[in-house]
Amino acid sequence: MTAAKPRGWRGIVKAFATPSAGTLCLLGFGSGLPFLLIGYTLSIWLREFGLTLGAIGLFSYVSFFYVFKFIWAPLLDRWKAPILGFLGRRRGWLALSQILLIAALTGMAATGPAQLELFVALAALAGFSGATQDTMIDAYRIEIAPPEAQAALAATYTLGYRFGLIVSGAGALYIAAYSSWHTAYLAMATCLVVPLLTTLVMREPETIHVRERVGFQASFVGPFRDFFHRHSVVIAIVLLLFIGLFKLPDQMLGVINGPFYIDTGYTKDQIATVSKLYGVWIGIAGAFLGGVSVAALGLKRSLYIAALGVALSNLLYLLMAQHPGQTWAFIAAISGDNSTLGFAGVVLVAFLSSLTSMEFTATQYALLSSLANLPGKLIGGFSGFLVERWTYSGFYIFSALSVVPTLLLLAWLSRRMTLDRPREPEDEAAKASQN
Repeated sequence: MTAAKPRGWRGIVKAFATPSAGTLCLLGFGSGLPFLLIGYTLSIWLREFGLTLGAIGLFSYVSFFYVFKFIWAPLLDRWKAPILGFLGRRRGWLALSQILLIAALTGMAATGPAQLELFVALAALAGFSGATQDTMIDAYRIEIAPPEAQAALAATYTLGYRFGLIVSGAGALYIAAYSSWHTAYLAMATCLVVPLLTTLVMREPETIHVRERVGFQASFVGPFRDFFHRHSVVIAIVLLLFIGLFKLPDQMLGVINGPFYIDTGYTKDQIATVSKLYGVWIGIAGAFLGGVSVAALGLKRSLYIAALGVALSNLLYLLMAQHPGQTWAFIAAISGDNSTLGFAGVVLVAFLSSLTSMEFTATQYALLSSLANLPGKLIGGFSGFLVERWTYSGFYIFSALSVVPTLLLLAWLSRRMTLDRPREPEDEAAKASQN
């Protein structure tokens, strides 16, 4: 019989007070660092070099490795990494991806956009290596701790991830401004030594129930068959719909928020200060609050709070529309939006972790996390047309109302499955304390 999970302050302390939390923070730093270096930061370098906006837009496709990482995740689940296989299946692939990432960023620093074809290839290698690193970190996190500890680990991972974004965003821009882009990217590559050393000293997860050298069907079909078998076809389909819609109210805003800030009279300095600096710390606070919520209230209640928070926070942008150029309105909107996004991100990570099988950890989590981001990336492209038809205010109201199907699906699921049930019947908390 499984012991009752501690709740309240006892559950919060137990969830956060493990060495694994510190490990995930350092790994999160390595995960967040390359994301902007092949996206936002890279686009500024390319624009300064003189590339057209169209070419820069095409460059953004290197980040699609993060969306389609589930395609090669089965191979990571089934085979050990070449050369570094002695480190174990998770640590071996993780170390290899980090070494390739360091090499790719170093190559980008050495070549620059002047050697465009090679530069594109190196950026693609950085995207592929970064996505592989993310897949391995997610698998590692799930395998070292029970579901009730996943939100806390996700919170510390998010803290490290946000630090990585600050370094690769503001940090790289400062270095480029006072030195050069080549120096900036070389410095970023050097920073990745920290997560690489973390990988080399941390322990390999003990709970990996996979078999090596199996065929195509077991590697690629098995994870999907297992997911539908464990949850039943109907529940599995509803779960996938719920996951795909969970972050939709926020993802609708991804493309349109930047133009909205400019159109409502905010300067680039205001946007940088409020959104890129203040907003990052608010997101970190929200992430830790999400970890506390899952530990204290459980996963089901936290999912309801997160879904409602993500949707209702969009209405705060109406303040900016009604009070254009006012800093207080901008701060209010960013405070609500980033805090609820940080909260919801951690809750969603805990939920996805509870759905994965220990036999197909990397594959199933990569698929679920990709699904959580794909609809927003596809629908976001139409947001401009919706704003032109409805105005910004109408669009933000519509984005908030889009949470209704998500809440209906969550209510349906909560009546048919125990959302707070552990992934495995045994208590694995001891494994988290040993890593």
